[in-house]
Amino acid sequence: MVFKSTAPRTCATILPDDTIFVLTGDMRRIPFAMRQLRKYPDADLYIIGAGANGSFEMARRVTIESDSKSTYQNALAIRDIALRTGLDRIVIITTEDHMNRAKYLISHELPDAEIVMCPVPLTDMPVTKRLERWAIEYIKYIATLFDIKEG
Repeated sequence: MVFKSTAPRTCATILPDDTIFVLTGDMRRIPFAMRQLRKYPDADLYIIGAGANGSFEMARRVTIESDSKSTYQNALAIRDIALRTGLDRIVIITTEDHMNRAKYLISHELPDAEIVMCPVPLTDMPVTKRLERWAIEYIKYIATLFDIKEG
């Protein structure tokens, strides 16, 4: 499956002071992001689309964005944060099946930013469920290419 083979399989290099954005929607993403964050104590983490308000302190700053409800709205929220804070490099954490569409939408909103992808593996999931998720995500990706961003 060409679509699956184009998604990154491993996390690209994260720099010590990078800003990390984790897209919610799968229970694996935030714990994975927190494990990555432990490696980079100077990094900031934004949890995008969390459905809650506020910020909280852990060993570093974690900010929760709660307004976005779709991958497209996540991309808009990331764009707004990146422009407001002057970011030209961002790290995106999402599940491997979601990576292509998330990168496409975020790249469209931030064409001049360097986007570092860090996929959450789905290896703990039964093969049939993984295939189903990849198929659904492929359909959503094709719809996105036709400028259908929500719905």
